[in-house]
Amino acid sequence: MGTKTIGLDDEAYERLSAEKRADESFSDTVKRLTETVAEDWRKGFGSYADRDLETLRAVVADQRAATSEGLATRQHEAIKQLADRTDSDE
Repeated sequence: MGTKTIGLDDEAYERLSAEKRADESFSDTVKRLTETVAEDWRKGFGSYADRDLETLRAVVADQRAATSEGLATRQHEAIKQLADRTDSDE
């Protein structure tokens, strides 16, 4: 098997280096990262690097909390309106 030399700018090299595992060569890293794309590009669509995972989890948790708070507020308002209608009907 032959080898090829490619050029990477500093940012591309840093990204590739960050994905490289201790037991991998750069060739192994490129193969691993591109294997999903080669099989089915949809499998890698929207995936996050491990370093982004905690940020994503925090954003999702914040959004869930905001949604829950909004839902609880709307539920309380609906219950109050129903109670007010029931009181005025009596």
